Amino acid sequence: MKSETPPPENPLLNLLINILLPVMVLNKGGKYFEPQVVLIVALMFPFAYGIADYIRRKHKNYVSLIGILNILLTGGLAMLSLRGMWFAFKEASLPLLLGLMVLGSAWTKNPAARMMFCNPQILDMTLINERLSSLGRMLDFDRLLRRTTLWLSLSFFISALLNFVLAVEIFKDIDPELAAGAQNQVLNEQIARMTWMGFAVIALPLMVFSGILVFNFLKRVSSMTETPLNTLLKA
Repeated sequence: MKSETPPPENPLLNLLINILLPVMVLNKGGKYFEPQVVLIVALMFPFAYGIADYIRRKHKNYVSLIGILNILLTGGLAMLSLRGMWFAFKEASLPLLLGLMVLGSAWTKNPAARMMFCNPQILDMTLINERLSSLGRMLDFDRLLRRTTLWLSLSFFISALLNFVLAVEIFKDIDPELAAGAQNQVLNEQIARMTWMGFAVIALPLMVFSGILVFNFLKRVSSMTETPLNTLLKA
């Protein structure tokens, strides 16, 4: 009996539930609930989505894991009343950690480029492997995966650097003379500003960079297999 193909991921819904909604809860929830309650509510979004996605598609949702880690760091810093430079390091830590993980994977059997770009739901990997084997290009393909993974890690390192620089400019020290509620309001405004500016100034350019990387990867695979790209793509 042929196994069913897992349903495709909805990237917009993925980002909305795992990243955007939790950030909104963290930003605005403090006006209505205690910080601990706000943190738990924010965590529920990526946690529930990650479990539901695993049940539905039988795959770990790494965006959910990143969302949970991001919320724990943001909420933890806020509850510990840590400000300024702590948030700058936090904003840089996630892409830096991801970059190191991607970089390290380049010398394993499953480099990040293979996991991210060689999706059997999108590419006909059976045909690609057959063509690479018949043409004796498997080693060339492995080198392409490693090289693409290195470029991919570079995008995360650039993101970490830009996040840190932007966060240093946004997360200024808050006047300790202000009341606790006023301090939380200022911090929420800083988090909200970092969220939209980080997306506009950092995420969008990196998405373009990643798009170019994917296009170049597919173009090279088409050349290696001597097969038109539209033939390699699943209908």
